Amino acid sequence: MMTPGGTVPAFAPAPTGRWTTATVREVMHPTDRAVILRLDVRDRIDHLPGQHYVVRLRAPDGYTAQRSYSVASPPSDPLVELWVERIPDGEVSPFLADEVAPGDELEVRGPIGGWFVWDATMPAIGVAGGSGAVPLVAMLRHARALGRPDLLQLAVSARALPDLPFPDELAAAGALIALSRTPYGDRPAGRLTADELRALATCHETTFVCGSAGFAEFASQLLVELGCASPDVRVERFGPTG
Repeated sequence: MMTPGGTVPAFAPAPTGRWTTATVREVMHPTDRAVILRLDVRDRIDHLPGQHYVVRLRAPDGYTAQRSYSVASPPSDPLVELWVERIPDGEVSPFLADEVAPGDELEVRGPIGGWFVWDATMPAIGVAGGSGAVPLVAMLRHARALGRPDLLQLAVSARALPDLPFPDELAAAGALIALSRTPYGDRPAGRLTADELRALATCHETTFVCGSAGFAEFASQLLVELGCASPDVRVERFGPTG
């Protein structure tokens, strides 16, 4: 949403954390392609929804590999919850999905990120593809914890329901769920459309778009078709690390 002076609204300053250790308290496998880790972060700094953590693995020979994962939990949660998609040839996600157990310690750094954040002080729209829905779930949970779920409208897209993080929670919150390869409820299979977004967005809210580079470009174009100004659209892209 633009301010009367025509500038992008200022959100609360985003906190930034340093490298520390986290103890794994819970490990859940919602599908065979994902793991949910709930972490007790030492000297934790409360995050804002939309921020992420870096997880670093260290081999005995000193080699390190690290990846970033969006936080799914709200700031009020005593633990930091990460949803990790298992990438078969990845350096980090297979270990997190297959080897990590409660009681293990991980090197982490976070929270990180200052652009793609929402402090629930004004209305917002969230549009995500696949695992890009994770930071929107954090926003949803934050709004719910504050008693203001009305501030957030969500539209999420995936090929099929198993490709979508927290599908039951998103559905219960009234999110528009668009599946490109399978029907969902009364909605036939197909990509998200501008008409579907038109029912959610007035282009007077800040809109958060998260997903692969291809999805982010596609969703941003839909918003342009609706007349949403680019300063109001905050985009977070993700993809394989080279």
